[in-house]
Amino acid sequence: MTRIPLRTEPAGAEYLGVKAFPDWNLAFGGNGPLELEIGCGAGGFALEYCRRNPQARYLAFEWRKKFAREVAHRAQKHGLLNLKVIEGDARLEVPKLFRDGSLDAIHLQFPDPWWKRAHFKRAILLPDFTRFLFQLVKPGGRFDFRTDVEERALAGLTVLEDAGFVNPLGRGVFHPHDPDEVPSTRERRYLVTGQPVYRARLVKPA
Repeated sequence: MTRIPLRTEPAGAEYLGVKAFPDWNLAFGGNGPLELEIGCGAGGFALEYCRRNPQARYLAFEWRKKFAREVAHRAQKHGLLNLKVIEGDARLEVPKLFRDGSLDAIHLQFPDPWWKRAHFKRAILLPDFTRFLFQLVKPGGRFDFRTDVEERALAGLTVLEDAGFVNPLGRGVFHPHDPDEVPSTRERRYLVTGQPVYRARLVKPA
């Protein structure tokens, strides 16, 4: 990672603990598809996606300080005004930031598997939170889910479909690799090594 300037406040601090839903048109200086990524890691996907899709208004959550601040620094360095990074727990902050039916897409890529039973409560795709995320997506909006852990892929896809998202390929079916799709840093590595990646591109019924 590159050396970033020292900062004392979290990335996206102005969006943490807000009392009212932000005006995203004002925050981004215009309108366009509003998209959320939960757990952007080192930012390989978010940065490239925003470069390719300048019309998107993209908010990337990452709870790990070093990653969140590095991605925010790189976005600023490369002039990606359509990318905002928020350093915090998405499960706690997302309900304060988005109205029902406001998101065009949610991206969840290679989430931590949380193998230990005591840690499983930290997972994102638990039934209650997934149903909440479903409410945030507008009709016709997308949920992009990818993981390299088959067990979590199967469980996550079931939870997403049970929440109401529709799988265009049929229930329980994963999507093939699309060479035009933006890969994350980890996915690029797997495309070289041949390690399987389980992808689901789901939609909310119109």
